[in-house]
Amino acid sequence: MPVLNDILVFFLKRRAEHIEHFRQNPIEVQYSVFHNLIEAAKDTEWGKKYDYRSIQNVRDFQNRVPVKTYEDFFPFVERILKGEQNILWPSDVEWFAKSSGTTNARSKFIPVTPESLESCHYQGGKDVMATMIENRPNTLIFEGKGLSIGGSLSENPYNTFTTVGDISAVIMHNLPTWADYIRTPPVEVALLDNWEEKLEKMTEICSYENVTSILGVPTWTIVLLDKILEKTGKQNMLEVWPNFEVFVHGAVSFDPYRSLMKDKYFPSDNISYLECYNASEGFFALQDDLSKPGEMLLMLDYGIFYEFLPSSEWDKDFPDALTLDEVEIGENYALVISTNSGLWRYKVGDTVKFTSKYPFRLKVSGRTKHFINTFGEELIIENADTAIIHACRETQAEITDYTAGPVYIENQTKGRHEWIIEFSKKPLDFKIFTTELDKKLREINSDYDAKRFKELALLSPLVHVVENGTFYNWMAHRGKLGGQHKVPRLSNTREYLDSLLQFIS
Repeated sequence: MPVLNDILVFFLKRRAEHIEHFRQNPIEVQYSVFHNLIEAAKDTEWGKKYDYRSIQNVRDFQNRVPVKTYEDFFPFVERILKGEQNILWPSDVEWFAKSSGTTNARSKFIPVTPESLESCHYQGGKDVMATMIENRPNTLIFEGKGLSIGGSLSENPYNTFTTVGDISAVIMHNLPTWADYIRTPPVEVALLDNWEEKLEKMTEICSYENVTSILGVPTWTIVLLDKILEKTGKQNMLEVWPNFEVFVHGAVSFDPYRSLMKDKYFPSDNISYLECYNASEGFFALQDDLSKPGEMLLMLDYGIFYEFLPSSEWDKDFPDALTLDEVEIGENYALVISTNSGLWRYKVGDTVKFTSKYPFRLKVSGRTKHFINTFGEELIIENADTAIIHACRETQAEITDYTAGPVYIENQTKGRHEWIIEFSKKPLDFKIFTTELDKKLREINSDYDAKRFKELALLSPLVHVVENGTFYNWMAHRGKLGGQHKVPRLSNTREYLDSLLQFIS
């Protein structure tokens, strides 16, 4: 399909000037988005509740509208689920993105309006390709197929006239007809509800396609790639897909998987890895420079207005929130968004750190509820990933998955952290691995180091190694295979540790 490749590359290149505009004018673009959102929602029930008509500036907005969690929003979302309209946003809502509920016991239902679908989720997908073209001008990516691992759709339990599903499934179902020519597997397979059946059919179909790109979560992508290698008997994926160019990844940090991808699946320096930061609530950022892994450009013209909460403000209804022009490089912020899907000052649950300003690039550092701070150590996912990668490098190991949590102080026994790790390539020396893990954590986290000093409060980590497939089987046991389900990396309780230890006992 060389003609189609040329046509799509031509049109996607035109987006570059718009991206450059908000790179150069980030604050102006954000304030324009803010005023457009307020104007659009002024006659909704929410807009009337907070008198959006009289809001003149961001400060008015911050003083009047409290920061909300999903639990706070749910009474409004529930009414929309039941069929009421013009509650949070003026457009009719026919779709809801159902999240995996990693920060809440129940699943979350996020309204997906026509505006958010078109100018946020779709635009994000197109900009991923536009960025790819900018970094690889001679790409032939559209001469083959893009493989995407979607979720599934189901009937709205509150109202049969609307539909719920993983955001990937909502997007896939609404794609224009022409998009089917450049993607695989067929939509009817991609949207299957049964993950095991979907995996088998994807393996059968995609083993024989000319796949040039993948969009997916690393953990589930690896499961599929292993199945394809098993079926085909090939040594690596480039023997299956010789024209493969790029893996677009998100949802979890890619750093622990980077060496595994190159060593086992795509042994070539010509393969690109492009990170994006998207969720049920919106598409937020993407890696615009392939030479800077982990750093993503905040996308500022998608109908999302951003605010950032310093850690001291996370639990306040009216926190001292920062706007884009007030953030500092290297500080840990909770992300707050107001969007064209009707989310207002909504706490996403993620934490981010800026790596540059003008242009504004960031990395995801963790979750506001996924950390370990039982002993005042303030260990976040970014710390854990960094230490895991270091320990793997020092012992020539490669990981598949991990989770960690606290061992509580009992009967005068000191506390510690307990880790459960699954390796695709086990360490040459397990004792050195544990030592290097602890050493790196102490190096990068001064609070952890203080607690470990002379083992005053924390003993050295307790690390369990589990067999290949353990995390996959545990997730299956919990009914959380595929889609946007992710292995919880850290917890301030023993919820996941005890569940997993009981599962393998």
